[in-house]
Amino acid sequence: MDKSDWLLSTVEEAIDPLEEIVDPHHHLWDFPTGTYLLPELHMDTGAGHNVVQTVFVECAAEYRNEGPEHLRPVGEVEFVRQQAELSVDTDGAEIAAIVGFADLTRGNAVEDVLAAQDAGGGGRFRGIRHANAWDGSDQIRESHTKPPPGLLSHDNFREGFAKLGEMGFSFDAWMFHPQVEELVDLVAAVPGTPVVLDHLGGPLGIGPYAGARDEVRSILRPALEALAEHEQVMVKVGGIGMSIYGVGLNRLPAAPTSEHVADLWSEDIRHCVETFGPERCMFESNFPVDKQGCSYTVLFNAFQRIADEAGWSASERAELFSGSARRFYHLGFR
Repeated sequence: MDKSDWLLSTVEEAIDPLEEIVDPHHHLWDFPTGTYLLPELHMDTGAGHNVVQTVFVECAAEYRNEGPEHLRPVGEVEFVRQQAELSVDTDGAEIAAIVGFADLTRGNAVEDVLAAQDAGGGGRFRGIRHANAWDGSDQIRESHTKPPPGLLSHDNFREGFAKLGEMGFSFDAWMFHPQVEELVDLVAAVPGTPVVLDHLGGPLGIGPYAGARDEVRSILRPALEALAEHEQVMVKVGGIGMSIYGVGLNRLPAAPTSEHVADLWSEDIRHCVETFGPERCMFESNFPVDKQGCSYTVLFNAFQRIADEAGWSASERAELFSGSARRFYHLGFR
Protein backbone atom coordinates (compact mmCIF):
# COMPACT_ATOMS: atom_id res chain seq x y z
CA MET A 1 0.00 0.00 0.00
CA ASP A 2 1.47 3.38 -0.97
CA LYS A 3 1.47 6.29 1.46
CA SER A 4 -1.55 8.05 -0.08
CA ASP A 5 -3.68 4.92 0.08
CA TRP A 6 -2.49 4.26 3.62
CA LEU A 7 -3.50 7.76 4.78
CA LEU A 8 -6.91 7.35 3.13
CA SER A 9 -7.49 4.15 5.10
CA THR A 10 -8.52 6.42 8.01
CA VAL A 11 -10.62 9.46 7.15
CA GLU A 12 -12.09 11.80 9.77
CA GLU A 13 -14.14 14.96 9.76
CA ALA A 14 -12.68 17.91 11.63
CA ILE A 15 -13.82 17.87 15.26
CA ASP A 16 -14.06 21.67 15.37
CA PRO A 17 -13.98 23.03 11.82
CA LEU A 18 -14.38 26.63 13.02
CA GLU A 19 -11.47 26.86 15.48
CA GLU A 20 -8.97 29.27 13.95
CA ILE A 21 -5.55 27.74 13.29
CA VAL A 22 -2.20 29.26 12.40
CA ASP A 23 0.16 26.44 11.44
CA PRO A 24 3.64 27.68 12.43
CA HIS A 25 5.71 24.94 10.84
CA HIS A 26 5.58 23.34 7.41
CA HIS A 27 7.90 22.82 4.47
CA LEU A 28 7.71 23.20 0.71
CA TRP A 29 9.89 21.36 -1.79
CA ASP A 30 10.18 19.94 -5.26
CA PHE A 31 12.71 17.17 -4.78
CA PRO A 32 13.31 14.07 -6.90
CA THR A 33 11.83 12.08 -4.02
CA GLY A 34 8.58 14.07 -3.97
CA THR A 35 6.79 17.37 -4.40
CA TYR A 36 5.04 19.44 -1.75
CA LEU A 37 4.13 22.89 -3.01
CA LEU A 38 1.17 25.23 -2.56
CA PRO A 39 -1.45 22.88 -4.12
CA GLU A 40 -0.40 20.04 -1.82
CA LEU A 41 -0.26 22.34 1.20
CA HIS A 42 -3.72 23.70 0.47
CA MET A 43 -5.09 20.19 -0.01
CA ASP A 44 -3.96 19.37 3.54
CA THR A 45 -4.78 22.66 5.27
CA GLY A 46 -8.15 22.79 3.49
CA ALA A 47 -9.19 19.26 4.38
CA GLY A 48 -11.57 20.31 7.15
CA HIS A 49 -9.94 22.57 9.72
CA ASN A 50 -9.95 26.37 9.66
CA VAL A 51 -6.26 26.98 8.85
CA VAL A 52 -5.92 30.66 7.96
CA GLN A 53 -2.15 31.26 8.01
CA THR A 54 1.03 29.21 7.93
CA VAL A 55 4.77 29.63 8.47
CA PHE A 56 7.32 28.02 6.16
CA VAL A 57 10.47 26.63 7.80
CA GLU A 58 13.67 25.94 5.89
CA CYS A 59 14.35 22.53 4.35
CA ALA A 60 17.24 23.27 1.92
CA ALA A 61 14.88 23.68 -1.05
CA GLU A 62 15.66 25.72 -4.16
CA TYR A 63 19.03 27.06 -3.08
CA ARG A 64 20.82 29.16 -5.68
CA ASN A 65 23.08 27.14 -7.97
CA GLU A 66 25.73 29.80 -8.30
CA GLY A 67 27.24 32.74 -6.50
CA PRO A 68 28.88 32.81 -3.07
CA GLU A 69 28.17 29.64 -1.09
CA HIS A 70 26.95 31.48 1.99
CA LEU A 71 24.32 33.37 -0.04
CA ARG A 72 22.87 30.34 -1.81
CA PRO A 73 20.19 29.71 0.88
CA VAL A 74 18.66 33.07 -0.13
CA GLY A 75 17.21 31.20 -3.11
CA GLU A 76 14.95 29.23 -0.78
CA VAL A 77 13.47 32.40 0.70
CA GLU A 78 12.87 33.83 -2.79
CA PHE A 79 11.21 30.59 -3.89
CA VAL A 80 8.89 30.54 -0.88
CA ARG A 81 8.05 34.23 -1.30
CA GLN A 82 6.68 33.34 -4.75
CA GLN A 83 4.59 30.53 -3.28
CA ALA A 84 3.40 32.89 -0.54
CA GLU A 85 2.31 35.50 -3.05
CA LEU A 86 0.31 32.83 -4.88
CA SER A 87 -1.28 31.81 -1.57
CA VAL A 88 -2.79 35.27 -1.15
CA ASP A 89 -4.53 35.02 -4.51
CA THR A 90 -5.94 31.53 -4.00
CA ASP A 91 -8.61 30.04 -1.78
CA GLY A 92 -6.69 28.66 1.16
CA ALA A 93 -4.30 29.41 3.99
CA GLU A 94 -1.84 32.25 3.45
CA ILE A 95 1.87 31.53 3.84
CA ALA A 96 2.36 34.51 6.10
CA ALA A 97 5.99 34.12 7.22
CA ILE A 98 9.25 32.53 6.11
CA VAL A 99 12.03 31.01 8.22
CA GLY A 100 15.19 30.48 6.17
CA PHE A 101 18.68 29.19 6.81
CA ALA A 102 21.88 31.12 7.42
CA ASP A 103 25.14 29.72 8.74
CA LEU A 104 25.48 31.34 12.14
CA THR A 105 29.05 30.11 12.48
CA ARG A 106 29.97 33.05 10.25
CA GLY A 107 29.55 35.21 13.35
CA ASN A 108 28.88 38.89 12.70
CA ALA A 109 29.51 38.30 8.99
CA VAL A 110 26.13 36.54 8.80
CA GLU A 111 24.58 40.01 8.61
CA ASP A 112 24.83 40.16 4.82
CA VAL A 113 22.98 36.85 4.42
CA LEU A 114 20.20 37.93 6.77
CA ALA A 115 19.86 41.26 4.96
CA ALA A 116 19.65 39.46 1.60
CA GLN A 117 17.02 37.07 2.92
CA ASP A 118 15.01 39.93 4.37
CA ALA A 119 15.10 41.66 0.99
CA GLY A 120 14.20 38.45 -0.83
CA GLY A 121 11.31 37.59 1.48
CA GLY A 122 8.99 40.38 0.38
CA GLY A 123 8.19 41.38 3.97
CA ARG A 124 7.67 37.79 5.16
CA PHE A 125 11.17 36.85 6.35
CA ARG A 126 11.18 36.39 10.13
CA GLY A 127 14.33 34.49 11.04
CA ILE A 128 16.37 31.38 10.52
CA ARG A 129 16.75 27.81 11.62
CA HIS A 130 20.27 26.47 11.92
CA ALA A 131 19.54 22.89 12.95
CA ASN A 132 22.01 21.29 15.32
CA ALA A 133 20.31 17.90 15.75
CA TRP A 134 23.17 15.45 16.38
CA ASP A 135 23.64 12.31 18.40
CA GLY A 136 26.67 10.15 19.14
CA SER A 137 24.89 7.00 17.95
CA ASP A 138 25.54 5.94 14.35
CA GLN A 139 21.89 4.84 14.27
CA ILE A 140 20.69 8.45 14.50
CA ARG A 141 21.01 10.55 11.35
CA GLU A 142 22.26 14.07 11.89
CA SER A 143 20.55 17.22 10.58
CA HIS A 144 20.88 18.20 6.93
CA THR A 145 23.13 21.04 8.11
CA LYS A 146 25.78 18.48 9.17
CA PRO A 147 26.34 20.09 12.58
CA PRO A 148 29.30 19.25 14.77
CA PRO A 149 28.62 18.17 18.36
CA GLY A 150 28.26 21.06 20.77
CA LEU A 151 27.54 23.60 18.03
CA LEU A 152 25.54 25.96 20.28
CA SER A 153 28.53 26.50 22.54
CA HIS A 154 30.91 27.60 19.76
CA ASP A 155 31.92 31.26 20.05
CA ASN A 156 31.39 32.00 16.35
CA PHE A 157 27.91 30.45 16.45
CA ARG A 158 26.98 32.52 19.50
CA GLU A 159 28.22 35.66 17.79
CA GLY A 160 25.99 34.92 14.79
CA PHE A 161 23.09 34.05 17.09
CA ALA A 162 23.46 37.40 18.84
CA LYS A 163 23.58 39.22 15.49
CA LEU A 164 20.31 37.50 14.51
CA GLY A 165 18.56 39.02 17.51
CA GLU A 166 20.19 42.42 17.06
CA MET A 167 18.70 42.58 13.56
CA GLY A 168 15.21 41.80 14.90
CA PHE A 169 15.01 38.18 13.75
CA SER A 170 14.21 34.94 15.59
CA PHE A 171 15.76 31.50 15.86
CA ASP A 172 14.05 28.14 15.28
CA ALA A 173 15.87 25.46 17.30
CA TRP A 174 15.83 21.86 16.07
CA MET A 175 17.77 19.37 18.15
CA PHE A 176 17.42 16.01 19.85
CA HIS A 177 16.38 15.65 23.47
CA PRO A 178 19.88 15.13 24.95
CA GLN A 179 20.87 18.51 23.49
CA VAL A 180 18.17 20.71 25.02
CA GLU A 181 20.44 21.55 27.96
CA GLU A 182 22.80 23.10 25.39
CA LEU A 183 19.97 25.40 24.33
CA VAL A 184 19.37 26.36 27.97
CA ASP A 185 23.01 27.44 28.20
CA LEU A 186 22.77 29.39 24.94
CA VAL A 187 19.67 31.40 25.82
CA ALA A 188 21.07 32.18 29.28
CA ALA A 189 24.31 33.48 27.76
CA VAL A 190 22.70 35.33 24.81
CA PRO A 191 19.21 36.39 25.93
CA GLY A 192 18.44 38.93 23.23
CA THR A 193 17.38 36.55 20.46
CA PRO A 194 13.80 35.17 20.46
CA VAL A 195 13.80 31.36 20.23
CA VAL A 196 11.21 28.72 19.46
CA LEU A 197 12.10 25.09 20.16
CA ASP A 198 10.80 22.81 17.43
CA HIS A 199 8.98 19.51 17.77
CA LEU A 200 8.63 19.14 21.56
CA GLY A 201 12.40 19.16 21.98
CA GLY A 202 13.17 16.10 19.83
CA PRO A 203 12.32 13.09 22.06
CA LEU A 204 14.06 10.31 20.14
CA GLY A 205 12.65 6.79 20.15
CA ILE A 206 14.94 4.88 17.81
CA GLY A 207 18.45 3.44 18.01
CA PRO A 208 19.68 3.44 21.61
CA TYR A 209 16.49 5.23 22.69
CA ALA A 210 14.06 2.60 21.33
CA GLY A 211 11.66 1.40 24.01
CA ALA A 212 13.07 3.89 26.51
CA ARG A 213 10.38 6.57 26.49
CA ASP A 214 10.37 7.07 30.24
CA GLU A 215 14.16 7.43 30.29
CA VAL A 216 13.94 9.98 27.48
CA ARG A 217 11.34 11.91 29.46
CA SER A 218 13.59 11.87 32.53
CA ILE A 219 16.23 13.70 30.45
CA LEU A 220 13.98 15.99 28.44
CA ARG A 221 11.50 17.20 31.04
CA PRO A 222 14.01 18.79 33.44
CA ALA A 223 15.68 20.46 30.46
CA LEU A 224 12.34 21.85 29.26
CA GLU A 225 11.57 23.11 32.75
CA ALA A 226 14.94 24.89 32.87
CA LEU A 227 14.36 26.31 29.41
CA ALA A 228 10.96 27.66 30.44
CA GLU A 229 12.70 29.96 32.92
CA HIS A 230 13.82 32.04 29.94
CA GLU A 231 10.91 34.18 28.77
CA GLN A 232 12.26 34.67 25.25
CA VAL A 233 11.70 30.97 24.47
CA MET A 234 8.56 29.37 23.07
CA VAL A 235 7.90 25.77 21.99
CA LYS A 236 6.31 24.18 18.94
CA VAL A 237 4.07 21.34 20.00
CA GLY A 238 4.24 18.79 17.21
CA GLY A 239 6.60 16.65 15.19
CA ILE A 240 4.64 13.72 16.61
CA GLY A 241 4.23 11.95 13.28
CA MET A 242 7.97 11.53 12.73
CA SER A 243 9.25 7.96 12.71
CA ILE A 244 12.37 8.97 14.68
CA TYR A 245 10.14 9.44 17.73
CA GLY A 246 9.62 5.69 17.70
CA VAL A 247 5.90 5.45 18.46
CA GLY A 248 5.32 3.35 15.35
CA LEU A 249 2.51 5.26 13.66
CA ASN A 250 4.07 4.63 10.24
CA ARG A 251 4.13 0.88 10.87
CA LEU A 252 0.41 0.47 11.58
CA PRO A 253 -1.54 -1.57 9.01
CA ALA A 254 -4.01 1.32 8.67
CA ALA A 255 -3.40 5.02 9.33
CA PRO A 256 -4.05 5.94 12.96
CA THR A 257 -7.15 7.64 14.28
CA SER A 258 -6.95 10.91 16.18
CA GLU A 259 -7.87 9.04 19.36
CA HIS A 260 -4.80 6.85 18.92
CA VAL A 261 -2.50 9.80 18.25
CA ALA A 262 -3.91 11.73 21.20
CA ASP A 263 -3.49 8.77 23.56
CA LEU A 264 0.18 8.44 22.55
CA TRP A 265 1.06 12.10 22.96
CA SER A 266 -1.35 13.69 25.46
CA GLU A 267 0.95 13.29 28.48
CA ASP A 268 3.98 14.84 26.76
CA ILE A 269 2.02 17.67 25.18
CA ARG A 270 0.27 18.52 28.43
CA HIS A 271 3.58 18.60 30.29
CA CYS A 272 4.97 21.01 27.72
CA VAL A 273 1.94 23.32 27.87
CA GLU A 274 1.85 23.22 31.68
CA THR A 275 5.58 24.03 31.79
CA PHE A 276 5.64 26.95 29.35
CA GLY A 277 2.00 28.06 29.50
CA PRO A 278 -0.37 28.16 26.52
CA GLU A 279 0.83 31.66 25.63
CA ARG A 280 4.30 30.21 24.87
CA CYS A 281 3.26 27.04 23.02
CA MET A 282 1.95 26.56 19.49
CA PHE A 283 0.48 23.51 17.77
CA GLU A 284 2.34 22.73 14.53
CA SER A 285 1.90 20.30 11.65
CA ASN A 286 5.50 19.77 10.49
CA PHE A 287 4.01 18.70 7.17
CA PRO A 288 4.77 16.95 4.93
CA VAL A 289 7.31 15.28 7.26
CA ASP A 290 4.66 14.27 9.80
CA LYS A 291 2.53 12.92 6.98
CA GLN A 292 4.52 9.70 7.39
CA GLY A 293 2.51 9.20 10.59
CA CYS A 294 -1.01 10.52 9.98
CA SER A 295 -3.16 12.84 7.90
CA TYR A 296 -3.43 16.58 8.53
CA THR A 297 -7.03 16.31 9.71
CA VAL A 298 -6.23 13.46 12.08
CA LEU A 299 -3.28 15.44 13.48
CA PHE A 300 -5.28 18.55 14.31
CA ASN A 301 -8.17 16.44 15.56
CA ALA A 302 -5.68 14.87 17.96
CA PHE A 303 -4.62 18.33 19.14
CA GLN A 304 -8.26 19.30 19.62
CA ARG A 305 -8.93 16.10 21.56
CA ILE A 306 -5.96 16.79 23.84
CA ALA A 307 -7.18 20.35 24.39
CA ASP A 308 -10.64 19.05 25.26
CA GLU A 309 -9.20 16.46 27.64
CA ALA A 310 -7.01 19.07 29.34
CA GLY A 311 -9.95 21.41 29.82
CA TRP A 312 -8.10 24.42 28.46
CA SER A 313 -10.23 27.55 28.29
CA ALA A 314 -11.25 29.26 25.07
CA SER A 315 -8.53 31.88 25.53
CA GLU A 316 -5.89 29.21 26.25
CA ARG A 317 -6.93 27.27 23.14
CA ALA A 318 -6.77 30.46 21.08
CA GLU A 319 -3.14 30.90 22.16
CA LEU A 320 -2.21 27.30 21.33
CA PHE A 321 -3.92 27.15 17.96
CA SER A 322 -3.14 30.65 16.66
CA GLY A 323 -2.21 33.42 19.11
CA SER A 324 1.26 32.30 20.19
CA ALA A 325 2.36 31.73 16.59
CA ARG A 326 1.01 35.13 15.52
CA ARG A 327 2.92 36.91 18.26
CA PHE A 328 6.18 35.07 17.84
CA TYR A 329 6.28 35.47 14.07
CA HIS A 330 4.68 38.94 14.00
CA LEU A 331 1.82 37.91 11.73
CA GLY A 332 -0.93 40.23 10.64
CA PHE A 333 -4.51 39.10 10.24
CA ARG A 334 -5.71 38.03 6.83
